[in-house]
Amino acid sequence: MQSVTRLTLLLCSAWAAALLYGEMGAYWAARLSCSWPSSSPPSSPNNHVKIAVVADPQLMDSTSLGLPPSSIALQAAEFYTDLNMRRSFQSVILPFKPDVLLFLGDHFDGGPYMSNEEWHESLSRFKHIFSMNEHITNPNIPIHFLSGNHDIGYSAFHKIHPEVITRYEKEFGLRNYQFSAGKVDFVVVDAQTLDGAKESKERSSSWEFIRTLPSGNKSNPKVLLTHIPLYRPDNSPCGPHRSSPVINQRVSNAAMDQGIIYQNYLSKETSDLLLSLLKPVLVLSGHDHDQCTIVHPTPFGPVTEHTLGTISWQQGNLYPSFMLLSAGSKLPENSTDIEREFVVTILLLVSWPTNGLRSLPYVNAFVSFMGSVAAELFSKTKEKDDEEDGEYEMVWDAEGSMHLVKKAVAKNPSTSSDSRTTGRGSVVARPTARKHQLEPDSSVLVEMSSEMTSEDGAKGSRSSKLKIRRVLQRLFRVIQSIVVIAALNVPLYMMLLFKDWIDR
Repeated sequence: MQSVTRLTLLLCSAWAAALLYGEMGAYWAARLSCSWPSSSPPSSPNNHVKIAVVADPQLMDSTSLGLPPSSIALQAAEFYTDLNMRRSFQSVILPFKPDVLLFLGDHFDGGPYMSNEEWHESLSRFKHIFSMNEHITNPNIPIHFLSGNHDIGYSAFHKIHPEVITRYEKEFGLRNYQFSAGKVDFVVVDAQTLDGAKESKERSSSWEFIRTLPSGNKSNPKVLLTHIPLYRPDNSPCGPHRSSPVINQRVSNAAMDQGIIYQNYLSKETSDLLLSLLKPVLVLSGHDHDQCTIVHPTPFGPVTEHTLGTISWQQGNLYPSFMLLSAGSKLPENSTDIEREFVVTILLLVSWPTNGLRSLPYVNAFVSFMGSVAAELFSKTKEKDDEEDGEYEMVWDAEGSMHLVKKAVAKNPSTSSDSRTTGRGSVVARPTARKHQLEPDSSVLVEMSSEMTSEDGAKGSRSSKLKIRRVLQRLFRVIQSIVVIAALNVPLYMMLLFKDWIDR
């Protein structure tokens, strides 16, 4: 019983360690592995604006899995997905104390198709996940939003349901605008409308904004922000940070040239025109749900585009991620290397180690220790079972009475005598002793056979009862251990589950 208690305590500790790591430690490890990018040569920290970038949270709703809103499965999936993003934001992003927050679109999953009631419910969840209703988010930190195809749909949808754009702009602001951070100008465009039908009002307004964009400070570098990535040739390599296969261009058009129904990337003509009009030094995009780094050749030099993976573990990215970006001050007049003052670091965060807990050295030692303890307990149990299930042999004493005696451990045979004694007085083994006795008559043989049959039946019954009792005892011990482990770890899990969910 003492060994069972020790094993139960070890299992309780293992479960508690796994819960603490999965619910807290993994996020701390991600935060410790990341830092703000710095310029080279280094300059004063006051000359840089720290920007945290998030892409495609895509909150689940009734359109995500085809389940009714009241479905328990959908509610459970929504809860755990929301909780994971909220922990990622509070435990990893906010501790870096960013000066600006930037969302690259697709805040919701079924934004264009939800009723007003469900849309506002998703909006409330979005604000809760990203702490927009709490004091933990500094009210002085500006937050900028991009519209995504899962927020307002593509151009073909706008002609039929223009109200989705009005609903979006009422809560998140304009879809085409410009803002500055440090000495860098950021240009936000509604990419869903750029390849729309030529007579589309939304397409015309987007291109008019781009062509008439105020020049501002011409020495400031520009960064283009678009939810849909720019055009790239099929099978273009995306760099070492991508974990999923590259997705090639797919475009679906509505009938009678009514606009786009779906597209992976902007068209080549649209992409080239954007680059030539804005001349950005960097492009940031989302939509693809995974990392991708592409360099676009242009007449004024190469332009790097970083497509950021989704922060949601439910949207196909094995390594939910965000971006830390430092926007520096303007460069000297004679400098041609703008990217020296604009450094972008993409770190894949909020992910489980590839090899699980065994990737940590101290956990490896703990697992090895548990393995040795389990092996020791198993060997002891086996020895005990061997003692209980040992073999017996029949022996006769000098008067001819039969006895059942457990076989002794095999030893080197002795040749000094034809007979051997056991641990029960002067009992003689029958195979040797009976050679010197007269053969009993048939009546004695029948009587002895009857007695042996009765004793064998009693022995079998006792052995069967012993095995049943042993199985029941072990089953009871297993259930008892599970109850103890659950009693200690379920409250711990519930506490960890809700400590990050409740508004502070």
